[in-house]
Amino acid sequence: MTEDWKNGGFGLYIHWPFCEAKCPYCDFNSHVSREIDQSRWLRAYLQELDRVAEDTPDRVLNTVFFGGGTPSLMEPDVVATILERIRRLWPTSNDMEITLEANPGSVEATRFRGYRQGGVNRISMGIQALNNHDLKKLGRIHSVEEAIAAFDIARDTFDRVSFDLIYARQDQTLKQWEAELQQALSMAIDHLSLYQLTVEEGTAFGDRYERGKLRGLPADDLAADMYEMTEAICKEHGFEAYEVSNYAKPGYESRHNQIYWRYGDYAGIGPGAHARMTINGVKYAVENWRNPERWLSAVQDGTGENVRDIVDPEGQSIEFLLMGLRLNEGIDLSRYEGLAGHKLNEAKVDALREMGMVYTENQRLKVKPKGRMVLNAVLSELLVD
Repeated sequence: MTEDWKNGGFGLYIHWPFCEAKCPYCDFNSHVSREIDQSRWLRAYLQELDRVAEDTPDRVLNTVFFGGGTPSLMEPDVVATILERIRRLWPTSNDMEITLEANPGSVEATRFRGYRQGGVNRISMGIQALNNHDLKKLGRIHSVEEAIAAFDIARDTFDRVSFDLIYARQDQTLKQWEAELQQALSMAIDHLSLYQLTVEEGTAFGDRYERGKLRGLPADDLAADMYEMTEAICKEHGFEAYEVSNYAKPGYESRHNQIYWRYGDYAGIGPGAHARMTINGVKYAVENWRNPERWLSAVQDGTGENVRDIVDPEGQSIEFLLMGLRLNEGIDLSRYEGLAGHKLNEAKVDALREMGMVYTENQRLKVKPKGRMVLNAVLSELLVD
């Protein structure tokens, strides 16, 4: 069990906390700052990489993901220097996936060429909507025209390009989303992330919702219809729903995110980054200081970590279940039993099976499309005694 993480692999997440503007729906650790000393940030990232590598020696690194924030605000030579250090610290897989998130407003052809030359081989672009009215309501600072131009630059520079869209937006109809999705699929190369709009506490949308001023959100039935239609249309275009909100042509799934969902190990560098790392046979949940300046000063004192807690076997089995059932491939029941020390409650699995929510195949528990629409309820039923 101490080597269970190998079933999922090992990845590295690097968080760049800065954005040009804060979107009203976003609950990520992102901050607007006009003055950023990138050389100071580079020194901190390199110092943290050195520290984390001491905890994870000799393991093969499968993926690197630059998230944020808006990592496409990073100078290309900063990204290249970080990747050079990573290759010195860990043996890497021959086909290591290196993803960088980008916003259309921060895209320039020369900058993208710099990222590619520095080692980035996949771009994930936050487009979010394909009409200007809704982009404005979502607080995005780019236009559809800028988004398409940025996507064209990415497509010409990288073999692998994904982009995000948000649906079930305010006042959006099923017909409107169908037209937008068809346009997206006419653009897409190999991967799409399609998220239903969720209203999170602590966001501008959350505050408006609490005051009764966020109007036009779709009813649950309409949102469910949108989800079903999304899966069907994507499948027609050869994009399989390999995870609740992610669609890809076979072989082009996000390998970094699969490490999370398959409950592998991943290190987290940067403000607010989380990690799950197995060190000397013990699984740890790690969190870094969220505030950028606090994180920088903590790194100077020796570590950017704020929390490092042991995840006991029962906790690991719960996390494995929560993450793994998001995937179309489901979970290996024997792996669950190895982590938990007991089988899943068979009566509850049988009840969910009879309801058409889950099924078992080759010793794997999988969630049916009907169950994915109410996945939280399915998970609650499996986890509550």
